[in-house]
Amino acid sequence: MALLRLSVLTIIAFVLSGCDRGSHPEQIGKLAPDFTVTDSGHAISLHDYRGKVVVLNFWATWCPPCVEEMPSLMKMQSELGKEVTVLAVSTDESGPAYQQFLSDRHIRLLTVRDPSQKSNQAYGTAKFPETYIIDKYGIIRRKFIGAVIWTKPEIEKYLMELAAE
Repeated sequence: MALLRLSVLTIIAFVLSGCDRGSHPEQIGKLAPDFTVTDSGHAISLHDYRGKVVVLNFWATWCPPCVEEMPSLMKMQSELGKEVTVLAVSTDESGPAYQQFLSDRHIRLLTVRDPSQKSNQAYGTAKFPETYIIDKYGIIRRKFIGAVIWTKPEIEKYLMELAAE
């Protein structure tokens, strides 16, 4: 019975950990690398969101899985409101293509374009989408690789629990 319980707990922990490039990415539990991206005359800095849970999503308009998960990111953001902030950092090189994408798809998220890719490189991210859950103290709590359905009840519950800590 104890072995079965341990196996079930191991499976649950694996499922909840997201897709992590290994059993426990070295970034988990560490301070999230800070960055500032200036796009279209405004600057966005990660440290400005300290005190809130941040869903830091690295994406690109040319990436089908990124496009696939964008509606659920927007819906999750609208449902969780002030408790969680989605910060979507695009790695697109073309400003006009990025702006057209935002307009055509009615993207209503905090998003910024970082064509230099310095922000995602600070996280070791080279494949998209890749998303980090950062708690209100600036600590990376989870990492997801690939498209995620952000409106799953277990994900929203997890994010709300982080916000309440």
